[in-house]
Amino acid sequence: MIGGGSWATAIVKMLSDNVAEKEIFWWMRNEVAIEHIKKFKHNPHYLSSVEIKLPEAHISSNINGIIKAADFIILNVPAAFLKESLLTITPDDLKGKKIVSAIKGIVPEDNLIIGEFLHEKYGVPYRDILVISGPCHAEEVALEKLSYLTLACTDIDSASVFASLLSNRYIKTNVSDDIFGTEYAAVLKNIYAVASGICHGIGYGDNFQAVLISNAIREIKRFVDAVHPINRDIMESAYLGDLLVTAYSQFSRNRTFGNMVGKGYTVKSAQLEMNMIAEGYYAAKCIHVKNGAYGVDMPICKAVHQILYENRSPQTEMKWLAEQLN
Repeated sequence: MIGGGSWATAIVKMLSDNVAEKEIFWWMRNEVAIEHIKKFKHNPHYLSSVEIKLPEAHISSNINGIIKAADFIILNVPAAFLKESLLTITPDDLKGKKIVSAIKGIVPEDNLIIGEFLHEKYGVPYRDILVISGPCHAEEVALEKLSYLTLACTDIDSASVFASLLSNRYIKTNVSDDIFGTEYAAVLKNIYAVASGICHGIGYGDNFQAVLISNAIREIKRFVDAVHPINRDIMESAYLGDLLVTAYSQFSRNRTFGNMVGKGYTVKSAQLEMNMIAEGYYAAKCIHVKNGAYGVDMPICKAVHQILYENRSPQTEMKWLAEQLN
């Protein structure tokens, strides 16, 4: 496991509830957090109610050592910090490994989803890249509430093997071969969650939210069909379900971020107040740039980009958006 946030903690819990603790290795940057976990068996900053049962030697700030020891490498750092986290890693270090992305974002400097980044920058074959998608919030995993995950890989056998490592009495898993569609959908749903939060902050009600999200799933379909045209059912839980939970849930940091912006916070002040990364902020710019090559009709994404990056009034943009939806 690479990363120290709430979703990383949840995945460690899922794995440790299903496989021997001695088979799990965890890299974190924060030395203070590492020492706290070793001493008290809890992550001090995220999902602190979850007991961490790993051997002390298996939790380390030495990323090269953790990667060397692992067969499956799960990436769960904010997309904006992925390159920095992998600075000491070479393509040879990842050769023969299965790389699992639990990141719901785009690498900003390269404007690549994680699978594309790993393939282009590290030479990882697509058959060795897996993507985890929801609908699933880390907070509910911590409470052991029934949740569903989709594991996507061009090699279905690899997806099935990893799915079996996560499956337990409170985690159900599905597999898919649509690594591009599920990953782009995971990026886009964060933008729509920001839009949902902005609307709520301004004062729009449930009726408008329903229209907003029904239009959002159509935007997702138009975009992923343009980027990677294959036969897919956009109504499956990996697409529609993940969108719904991110747009509506109290645990959604992207909705929370949008809600603050809608209530009048500046983008910077909302980010500082949250003290967490809202991937939808970075995704709004990246998708705006990437869509320049495709020209897909995406009014919701356009409105969010205008608010976050062009300093447009949330009230004005959402009033314009309301005229575009149906």
